[in-house]
Amino acid sequence: MLSFAEARERILRDVGRLGTERVVLRAGAGRVLAEDVRASEPLPRFDHSAMDGYALREADLLGSTPFWLPVHGESRAGAPLAQLRAGHACQIFTGAALPAGADAVLAVEETHARDGGIEFAVAPRPHQHVRRRGEDLAQGQLALEAGMRLGAYHLGVAAGVDRVDVLVARRPRVIVVGTGDELRAPGQPGPATSIPESNGLSIAVLAESAGASAELAARVADQPEALRERLARALDACDLLVTIGGVSVGRYDLVRPALEAAGAELDFWKVQIKPGKPLVYGRRGTTRILGLPGNPVSAQLTFGLFGLPLLRALQGQRDPVPQFERARLRVALQQRPGRQGFYRALWSPEGVTPVDNQASGNVLSLAYADALISVPADSEGYDAGAEVEILRLSQL
Repeated sequence: MLSFAEARERILRDVGRLGTERVVLRAGAGRVLAEDVRASEPLPRFDHSAMDGYALREADLLGSTPFWLPVHGESRAGAPLAQLRAGHACQIFTGAALPAGADAVLAVEETHARDGGIEFAVAPRPHQHVRRRGEDLAQGQLALEAGMRLGAYHLGVAAGVDRVDVLVARRPRVIVVGTGDELRAPGQPGPATSIPESNGLSIAVLAESAGASAELAARVADQPEALRERLARALDACDLLVTIGGVSVGRYDLVRPALEAAGAELDFWKVQIKPGKPLVYGRRGTTRILGLPGNPVSAQLTFGLFGLPLLRALQGQRDPVPQFERARLRVALQQRPGRQGFYRALWSPEGVTPVDNQASGNVLSLAYADALISVPADSEGYDAGAEVEILRLSQL
């Protein structure tokens, strides 16, 4: 069996971005940027006021306080550039260009009107309440770096530097195939011993959360030739094939031989973790394959731990692997040494608490957990109060 770190390293080895496409900014949300975005001109483009108030020139403030200046003209956002008359103040509004000759802004609440002008007690500092040209970005400066996953704030920056589109990584195409005679679609009739298929939906949604385009295929029964044919067709149509169930060593675990019969080369099929020891990884041509175990928690966690980093890497994301954090264990956690454990837990500022039921079929615990506690394979666990490594589920 491979260790967790070895298995992840093999999966991510020699993974590169699949391709690129150019999209309008609105369509860039959630996509991975495939080019550096630089400012084509300074940002802001011109000096402008950060407040409603009065633009003035500090050199015009002569004599003792209180100061008084007559007011002439105004500058408002979007209007032509105003000219400051010598010895005067110019009314200005937030976002408006600083009039030629002005070097500071007084907020309106720092003044009061008197005799057709404004009176104020304290002289402004140089460039007070002024957002200066190029203050955020100089012309040619890097605004967004290739490999970033674009969110609302990144796209706002792109729009702010006058971009109408961006070059992004192509979405990986994922096909999810569930296997097993015991499965049926939720809400459909079936024998008393049948099970509503739930893993495929979860895996498809997880894949889409990482930027992939996911297809949830119809389940396949435990019939070798039918399984081989279905997997062969899927391998022709995707960048990542994800199978669920049938990867262990039982009589009806048919996925591994079916993949090999379909021309796949398998790299490994066991990982030293719990839950999720049976895990297949391989390739056929450029298509990658992840064969997940059938137990719901095992399937969903192994896809989170291995499949999601793979999908991010296939898009050229700079940080495809989530980082472990440190937290204090609030209650004792024991395990039998032999496999690295990932235990569902609840996080709070005071520490992490393992959920009571850690069975690999208990999907409810995974739905309510928000962290995984990692316990090394050679460890018997930790006492309460120990510092442990955790992964936030929201970061997977």
